Amino acid sequence: MAVNRARRAGARGLTGAGPFTYAVLVLVAVLSLFPLYWTLVGASTSGSRIAQTPPPLLPGGSLWHNLDIAWNQVHMGRALLNSVVVAGCVTASTVLFATLAGFAFAKLPFRGRNLLLSLVVATMTVPAQLSVIPLYQIMAQLHWTDRLQSVILPNLVAAFGVFFMRQFLSEALPIDLVEAARMDGANSLRILWSVVLPIARPGMAVLGMLVFVQSWNDFFWPMIALSQSNPTVQVALAGLGGGSYDSDQAVILTGSLLGTAPLLLVFALLGRQVVGGITAGAVKN
Repeated sequence: MAVNRARRAGARGLTGAGPFTYAVLVLVAVLSLFPLYWTLVGASTSGSRIAQTPPPLLPGGSLWHNLDIAWNQVHMGRALLNSVVVAGCVTASTVLFATLAGFAFAKLPFRGRNLLLSLVVATMTVPAQLSVIPLYQIMAQLHWTDRLQSVILPNLVAAFGVFFMRQFLSEALPIDLVEAARMDGANSLRILWSVVLPIARPGMAVLGMLVFVQSWNDFFWPMIALSQSNPTVQVALAGLGGGSYDSDQAVILTGSLLGTAPLLLVFALLGRQVVGGITAGAVKN
């Protein structure tokens, strides 16, 4: 009886959450949401009001006015469409190629597999700035400057995505399923479609979310390859406000709010799968 009581007490200690735990969770949630709330407050007030001390803490009534300025001051509509195209293409290609390569590195035996994987991972240590000049020269020779393909093609696959899917499939995909499918006469394409993809879906959702956010927020290379006449969201935000020294912070925050809304929509659509993919490898059968 004493052992059973101790076990029940231990189970309550592991699963029960006290007031301190909830207080920490509320504090973390407030700190996480405050930047988004402050963006909304700044976007709904004037630039002079933001500069006052103390700053406003409640939304104002200038949101629609600032939205009109931000939308017309730069090509914001085209920027949003371009970012959707760029982030969507990069995400789809990265998830596809990373899943194929991750499956090969995780479950297909071939000579030099570990060496190739090490080389792929090693490319993540190379700074992106080193390839800017030759990459721009290539895009200029192809006459792709100021075109979306100059931003899409260099990012069709990422070493991080390959490594991520390799690690996910190494834990989530039993080799017995692959061998059983081969004994039933399935080729590699059939195994990929019927066995690998259903198991890899949570990991693909997580990778897709991470890649979409990274591609949407990418500023360095799009700022070099594109212009304000054909921008992505981040390039368009660089032209908001009217100048570098006397910029209107309210208009900039309004543009940031417009640029953040699609990310919130994507997370709302994929949030459940993302959380499921993150926790998929946390419990072993």
